[in-house]
Amino acid sequence: MVFATLEDVEFSQKTVLVRVDFNSPIDPASNLILDDKRFREHLPTIEALDDAKCVILTHQSRPGKNDFTTLEVHAEKLQRMLGRHVSYIDDIFGRCARDAIRGLEPGDVLMLENVRFNAEENLKLKPEEARNTHIVKKLATLGDLFVNDAFGTAHRSQPTVVGLPLAMRSAAGLLMEREVATLSRVFEGAPRPVTFVLGGTKVDDSIDVARHVLDRGIADRVMVVGVVANVFLLADGCDIGTPSTQLIDQLGAQKEVETARTLLQQHRDRIIVPDHVAVREEAGRAEYEVGNIPGNAPILDLGLDSVVKFSETLASSGTVVMNGPAGVFEEEPFATGTNELLKAATNAEFSVVGGGHTAAVIEKMGIESQFTHISTGGGACIEFLTGKTLPAVAALEQSRMLFP
Repeated sequence: MVFATLEDVEFSQKTVLVRVDFNSPIDPASNLILDDKRFREHLPTIEALDDAKCVILTHQSRPGKNDFTTLEVHAEKLQRMLGRHVSYIDDIFGRCARDAIRGLEPGDVLMLENVRFNAEENLKLKPEEARNTHIVKKLATLGDLFVNDAFGTAHRSQPTVVGLPLAMRSAAGLLMEREVATLSRVFEGAPRPVTFVLGGTKVDDSIDVARHVLDRGIADRVMVVGVVANVFLLADGCDIGTPSTQLIDQLGAQKEVETARTLLQQHRDRIIVPDHVAVREEAGRAEYEVGNIPGNAPILDLGLDSVVKFSETLASSGTVVMNGPAGVFEEEPFATGTNELLKAATNAEFSVVGGGHTAAVIEKMGIESQFTHISTGGGACIEFLTGKTLPAVAALEQSRMLFP
């Protein structure tokens, strides 16, 4: 690791500012947290700091959203899961927060208010600019060490993510360390053959990943599903029907068709596109060979012939990287492709799944333990897989040089 980890720093008896990502689904009516997965993922880092004075920095949603709220319920949730008292204060760096932090004893855990309540935290800033914000300057004086465990926000260039590492000695938490190490292995040393499965509706991100892993020889095969597959089918001259074409337009992905066409020209032998799809008709699910898709029926899943072929390819892969579902998995008739590809991927020696919808399906299926790694950061994961350096990771690396 180029950045420091918890093994590299002394934190016992110290005041440690810990940036986590507890941003979770919340019922606005009851203010109840509906999914505690983010909490579970961060527990090992907080538990490892059990003899430090632990100050939790995190956020919930963003301004303008109906789940943009205070963190009192988050502190209560963490307390129940941690099995230790967790204090909460509705302040970030004001006098109340400063007094509360200075009053901590080793072993205490304090959660500060939603950092996005501070306007500066919602800005996209260069690390040097972020270091000079009030929120960073104030917080940095209150701790001895900064630990960033928030991989889910690692692609955000915001003050508590990229500014604090430039203002104080910093280290990656256990989750951040594991995410970066595992995803890095995809690029070097992953068992061959390496198969990427790219789907869902984030077409531009998926095509960026496809281009990177194909051009660099990282992937032996790229399998496209979901709306991503529809873009490739369109790029290959296939009539995918009016509803699916309109959806591509609505998603602003029409411009990606030309990119997909170029990738097909350059890497056709390594890009696997469905030859059968499932659409919705009045009677329910119906399947068609590509080339015979009805003009008025939306494509909502892989056809069974393609499901079988894709599953066989995944089962014979040494490494599988999956990001995005194969169809409208929320509707049972169209969940087949997503479910079956996930099952097939568990046969790989090394299996990595991006965050978001795919991770939710895996949890629902109860097969989490059968994957090598399920990322906690959808946006951060896919940006990492495009070969970009994440702002949070770059800031931690810079911190190690500033505070050797």
